[in-house]
Amino acid sequence: MKAAVLHAVGDLRVETIPTPAPGPGEVLVRIGSCGVCGSDVPRVFSKGTYRFPTVCGHEFAGTVATIGAGATLATGTPVTVFPLLWCGRCPECERGEYARCLDYGYLGSRSDGGFAEYVVAPQRNCLPLPQGVSLEEGALTEPAAVALHAVKRSGLRAGESVAVFGAGPIGLLVAQWARALGAARVMLFDIAPRNLDLARSLGFAEVFDSRERDPAQRVEQLTGGRGAEVAIEAAGVPATFTAAVGAAAAGGRVVLLGNPSADIALPAALVSRIMRRELALVGSWNSSYSASGLPDDWRTVLAAVAAGTVRLQPLITHRFALDEALAGLSVLRDRREFVSKVLINP
Repeated sequence: MKAAVLHAVGDLRVETIPTPAPGPGEVLVRIGSCGVCGSDVPRVFSKGTYRFPTVCGHEFAGTVATIGAGATLATGTPVTVFPLLWCGRCPECERGEYARCLDYGYLGSRSDGGFAEYVVAPQRNCLPLPQGVSLEEGALTEPAAVALHAVKRSGLRAGESVAVFGAGPIGLLVAQWARALGAARVMLFDIAPRNLDLARSLGFAEVFDSRERDPAQRVEQLTGGRGAEVAIEAAGVPATFTAAVGAAAAGGRVVLLGNPSADIALPAALVSRIMRRELALVGSWNSSYSASGLPDDWRTVLAAVAAGTVRLQPLITHRFALDEALAGLSVLRDRREFVSKVLINP
């Protein structure tokens, strides 16, 4: 099969490698679409993966091509794939908290993923796509589930105000979930005009350029001096962390979602604010997934997309063939043009 193989940091080659064969309980998925995550950029260009060579890509959907012994999915079934490979032995796995597994693998970073024509995955990680959900939308199930998980971690209650710092794909998904789950108002902040335009096109009215006015002051003004009950940091930069803490109401929750791009120093005044306002700092990573078919973030995403409650297609700005994988990653790295969600479609 053809795959984009990372041989070393910065050394990505599209080449022909053996097509993997599914083992017991596994399926071979023919990739229809794979999203480029922001984490793929440092993985390819600066930090590397856990081993070389590696096929990156963890946001993908496709169709079942063949199955291994004991697997039951019918060939041709369109599926999205939860990329975390949980151990099943640790205390977190025993509680069904697979994202907190103490000894996990990961398709696309610790083992081969979706920048390829085919990938092998455990059947238990595969969810059939509902009628009307495309393979491209299936590929975006993973970031949509990550965003949903962050909103759920915030403990959002209907009627509360939410401030989202960062209007990239994850921030825009967070905003859509906050609206769907009953937020009275959703305020979005970013410094990229086209990100703000995209937010407005998704129906958000309170969309602001953080360079024009201090975001925390603006939230305070918009909420009559109270602040936002929920503030979600979705960019991973020190400035948005500071803004999120500054914008939170007394007794509010600040959710840390963006992968940190740098160390964050906490000034004494900021720590004092956290203490005096009794803010809760909440971490959010990955998403919930059930191997037994119980309600989880992934199934909620698929149901919401099928119903039109959450819109994924407007986030897609670039599509590349597998041969153009390096170009797709470079577009996201260089940002010389407006880019939101990049897909590689083998």
